[in-house]
Amino acid sequence: MSIIIKPIVTEKVTKESEVLNRFGFFVDKKANKVQIKKAVEAAYGVTILSVNTMNVRPDRATKFTKSGLISGKTNAAKKAFVQVQEGETIDFYNNI
Repeated sequence: MSIIIKPIVTEKVTKESEVLNRFGFFVDKKANKVQIKKAVEAAYGVTILSVNTMNVRPDRATKFTKSGLISGKTNAAKKAFVQVQEGETIDFYNNI
């Protein structure tokens, strides 16, 4: 079971990584902070200071179309934001 699913690469997270040394990942829904810390340290070879997690609820949407009412939802996910020790960094593009 892989704990880290994929890194979050958005403008907001990229700015946080440059200013605060904080990086974001989509992680397994059942993983806890200790497991996430160990997985990131093993995968990227950095020292983690803190781990913050959040569960993202699925968004529901309804559309009225010619064929009738269509409803759907996005998948639920768990995000983890890890703060790396000063002077260290994570390079996503070399580890893909």
